[in-house]
Amino acid sequence: MNKTYDIKSDMRYLQLLSHSFPTIAAASTEIINLSAILNLPKATEHFVADLHGEYEAFQHILKNASGNIKRKVNDLFGNTLRDAEKRELCTLIYYPEQKLELVKASEPDINDWYHITLHHLVAVCRDVSSKYTRSKVRKSLPPDFSYIIQELLHERPEDKNKANYVNVIVDTIISTGRADDFIVAISNVIQRLAIDQLHILGDIYDRGPGAHRIMDLLDGYHSWDITWGNHDILWMGAAAGNDACMASVIRLSLRYANLVTLEDGYGINLVPLATFAMEAYGDDPCTEFLPKTDGGSVAVDDKTRQLIAKEHKAIAVIQFKLESQLYKKHPEWKMQDRELLDAINYKKGTIALDGKEYELTSCSFPTVDPKHPDMLTKEEADLVAKLHHSFEVSEKLHKHIRLILSHGCMYAIWNNNLLFHASIPLNEDSSLKEVEIYPGHSSCGQQLFIDIGMLIRSAFQSDATSERRSYAIDYFMYLWCGPDSPLFDKSKMATFERYFIREKETHEEKKGNYFVLRDKEEVCDNIMKAFGITDPNRHIINGHVPVKAVKGESPIKANGKLMVIDGGFSQAYHRETGIAGYTLVYHSRGFQLVQHEPFTSTEDAILRGTDIKSTTQIVEMSQRRMLVNDTDKGKELRAQIADLEELLYAYRHGFINEQDTAIK
Repeated sequence: MNKTYDIKSDMRYLQLLSHSFPTIAAASTEIINLSAILNLPKATEHFVADLHGEYEAFQHILKNASGNIKRKVNDLFGNTLRDAEKRELCTLIYYPEQKLELVKASEPDINDWYHITLHHLVAVCRDVSSKYTRSKVRKSLPPDFSYIIQELLHERPEDKNKANYVNVIVDTIISTGRADDFIVAISNVIQRLAIDQLHILGDIYDRGPGAHRIMDLLDGYHSWDITWGNHDILWMGAAAGNDACMASVIRLSLRYANLVTLEDGYGINLVPLATFAMEAYGDDPCTEFLPKTDGGSVAVDDKTRQLIAKEHKAIAVIQFKLESQLYKKHPEWKMQDRELLDAINYKKGTIALDGKEYELTSCSFPTVDPKHPDMLTKEEADLVAKLHHSFEVSEKLHKHIRLILSHGCMYAIWNNNLLFHASIPLNEDSSLKEVEIYPGHSSCGQQLFIDIGMLIRSAFQSDATSERRSYAIDYFMYLWCGPDSPLFDKSKMATFERYFIREKETHEEKKGNYFVLRDKEEVCDNIMKAFGITDPNRHIINGHVPVKAVKGESPIKANGKLMVIDGGFSQAYHRETGIAGYTLVYHSRGFQLVQHEPFTSTEDAILRGTDIKSTTQIVEMSQRRMLVNDTDKGKELRAQIADLEELLYAYRHGFINEQDTAIK
């Protein structure tokens, strides 16, 4: 080592480091270990976006690693197993408990099946674990079978000296009655190792029925992160106490007739809403508010549809009132044009928008006072208070929101890839747009995302000033539908117009400059440069706007610099997109985009071995296999090695004494 060190200034840190590595031998061993890790293949990252409550499809994609496990099974057993056998093996890996029940009911020689299957599972596990250190694999193993799996992974039956050893282990697993438990354990290990890091680019919530189940799944998942989406923010706002956000959450659930997350998942009591809706809108057919039932919702009868429509209208009117109150309270948001209840001529049944008058499809607003249109009636205020309390006391909701906060942020940078949900506010000339977050404070680009992230967190922090916390809670509404919000970035959210105005021109939500300019390579390059990403192999990855693959739209834009991976997980979008979501896979050989066809059901996957049909598109392949050394983790490890080398220098030159670790 010919390096020179400033030992004096680093002494405090080196002394702390010496507690972990008390001798030259210990420090040297760690350097050797870390240097070796740098030369392992890069682990696999999976990127998904806009899950929208589609739990079963999301769960299956995690279980099959977006088709990666199936590909490995095909590679390993290409000509040695029939297609039906490979399909059965894959299903067993995905759903071991359920598949075992079916096999045991139909298999005439279960011990023979166990013997063959265990060897196959060990081979698959050996393959998926090959790019990790033994230490990392060991940490992924269940305690009950840790030693056994390690032995089977690192000893091969083709080794004549160890063939009997391996076979006896397998035979003993079967003879002791632990085969089922072992199969479940090793299948879960395969699933765990097939995806090293899961990136979610926003929008777990709304439309589909299983957002709470997704959150439960993620709560136990080994390694994941999320960049918040506008729908996540809406639920965070509702949990924080923003009543307008709360009303929007309920309205969207009613719109898609998916109340499972609210009622069953989080215990939100909607009975008061139903009672109020029947009283206030009992004679109103509420035609505009009949739910959309093509988004995977549970089938409902006509009577239930009518009740949902009334609830839907009741909460929508409350939402419009509460939003209008916020826009008046915060003129700095410049959203006065969205105080739409003020723009209605209640006698004529018309509304004035952008200097033009439009006839409303219905002007039945029994709870609206034309003189004070955004004022809640006493009954509405009581209802809001009850719903607010229900959200406030939902322990599971708050647990899930804390989870999103702890694993999430407005943006993330992973291995030279910039991740965010929707948009970077831009000016027409593609320069970064200054956005006023609160009076007297504006920022743009990376700093804008940082500032918004800090403001969001202050809504949940007890040590924030009451003024800042109050503003943060209000600001969730702006993030949801504000023109300059990086989670929205449109001229308006035309909710009211879609309900009450026939003319399609009023429904248009003009997209911000980012969506117009993002196809240009130089624009993407400038954005990434502004975020400090200078590596030539860099990308932006986001979701938010479904890619209309059925119309030939490509998710790969800006000459490969931008990847938009909202392929429509939500069943409500399947007709529009023609597909059922994307997974972007980033492994040691490059990027692959996996395009998923609609998922039938978990039951179908177990009984008939059906899998999500996926089409893989090679986006970008590396000339050489990428190593850990080429990643962010590699940078961390190299920094650790440098610190340990300085510690060795300090030991060898007497600045720090080695500690005698021998037991006295």
